[in-house]
Amino acid sequence: MNVTEAVASRRSVRQFLDKPVDQAILERVLAKAQRAPSGGNTQPWNAVILTGAPLADLTAKIKAKAATAPMGDGHEYDIYPKDLEGRYEEQRRGVGKAMFDALGLAREDGAGRVAQMMKNWDSFGAPVQLFTYTRKYMGPPQWSDMGMWLQTVMLLLREEGLDSCAQEIWAMYGTTMRALLNIDDDHIFFCGMAIGYRDADAAVNSFTVPRVEIDQAIRWDGF
Repeated sequence: MNVTEAVASRRSVRQFLDKPVDQAILERVLAKAQRAPSGGNTQPWNAVILTGAPLADLTAKIKAKAATAPMGDGHEYDIYPKDLEGRYEEQRRGVGKAMFDALGLAREDGAGRVAQMMKNWDSFGAPVQLFTYTRKYMGPPQWSDMGMWLQTVMLLLREEGLDSCAQEIWAMYGTTMRALLNIDDDHIFFCGMAIGYRDADAAVNSFTVPRVEIDQAIRWDGF
């Protein structure tokens, strides 16, 4: 698989097969991902990777937390800007509509849509979760570095035949996540990433996710 194929085939997978992931594959991916770029070579990323009983235990505790505080508790950053608008808000709403349409969940089916959202806490059936965090004093440039590292991990997973779903939703319970993962107060929880093998037959993994044309995002000068 070349880079173009990895980029084209990567998507946020929301239904995984019940198939374990070999630790050796993950070690190989993460060792290669250490070559991801970062300003000043700071490499500000940290992660905890869970599977099996530890992941099941954390999942149960977060689901219990979500039952009592469904809107989150212990946010340490805003997942979306409070004033998100224009094409950015349209794109966010558009991908949600495409997903619910693929699942046959009408706008009026509030219970069905909530049930789909709750699958986040089960990692969409993935056997592995990669939870990321960094030092609290890190700024936007270092958060950008973490994003470049996560993208590198996701593309290397595709090379190995694996898929992923980056999940910032876990940050709704950021302080709880730090406590459950034994991350000290000098750090901030960032996100999770479900990792596993894609269920190719699942409708939720086959809908089209639109992208804007480059002329809406890129300006050329001097060419």
